Amino acid sequence: MIEKINSLLVEVETAVITTKEQVEDIRIKWLSKKGEVSALFDDFKTVPNELKKEVGQKLNELKTKAQEKINLFKEQFDASSNATESKSIDLTLPATPLLQNGSRHPLSLVKNEIIEIFNRIGFTVSDGREIEDDWHNFSALNTPENHPARDMQDTFYVSLNPEMVLRTQTSSVQVHIMENQKPPIRTISPGRVYRNEAISARAHCQFHQVEGLYIDEKVSFADLKQTLLYFAKEMFGAETKIRLRPSYFPFTEPSAEMDISCTICKGSGCNICKHSGWVEILGCGMVDPQVLLNCGIDATKYNGFAFGMGIERITMLKYQIKDLRLFFENDVRFLKQFTSA
Repeated sequence: MIEKINSLLVEVETAVITTKEQVEDIRIKWLSKKGEVSALFDDFKTVPNELKKEVGQKLNELKTKAQEKINLFKEQFDASSNATESKSIDLTLPATPLLQNGSRHPLSLVKNEIIEIFNRIGFTVSDGREIEDDWHNFSALNTPENHPARDMQDTFYVSLNPEMVLRTQTSSVQVHIMENQKPPIRTISPGRVYRNEAISARAHCQFHQVEGLYIDEKVSFADLKQTLLYFAKEMFGAETKIRLRPSYFPFTEPSAEMDISCTICKGSGCNICKHSGWVEILGCGMVDPQVLLNCGIDATKYNGFAFGMGIERITMLKYQIKDLRLFFENDVRFLKQFTSA
């Protein structure tokens, strides 16, 4: 048996192959279950006890050298294959283009800019839940039960609990703030809101708002006007003008809607402003004393103002976007325009 092992050792050491297929052939010949080395291990049980140590060492040596030889052949052919592939590469071809960088969504850009503007004058950011109860979304905000906003055509109700709705405005966050924080309060509440409306170029069932609240002693309508004038000039440019028109909101009294001078035609009249020279961007007013009482704030000592704006509307004006639906379609052709914004 020693002679068979020595003979096979010589064969392994002197083996030469010329093709990659021969590597597998000699592996099968030497190391497969029916190979020559495996056969010698099967015969090992017939070796006399006094020779088992010597024969066992020889067998292990043979198996190790056979495996090393096969590995050596594999490495040689792999290296040769890689060299051939590298020679076939055309180095004059242009490099693979880099992956394009992503960008922030235009709504995120404008929301962050709004937050930064109000942060500079002391407003903090408050966040809240998107599923609200009737009290925080309607009742605390002085919305009577028969108000049109409660109608099923305007509000998404949670079917399992008719007292729960998808919030229709981020004013609900302000109610939580007033219930849990003592004045002075100066905060803005950005977030997504929902209304049961038909989707079109000018309306959507979901959109984004930023609502602001300032509660303190001796707050006046003049404070509200100056705050909004500051915002308009910071957002749209120092030449921007504002005007306030009387309006109605159940949670503010008096109430107003604010227009800015058209950023496209500079007030001379165009399709964007319907040739009026003005574009409406937000609603505002002095907080109704009943809302303060609903939230546990002494209305004889404190008063304040509130305002709310749609982020989509501000974004459409800022970037001259004419279709609201573009914000929600994730069209890369649209979004990549804001890569450098």
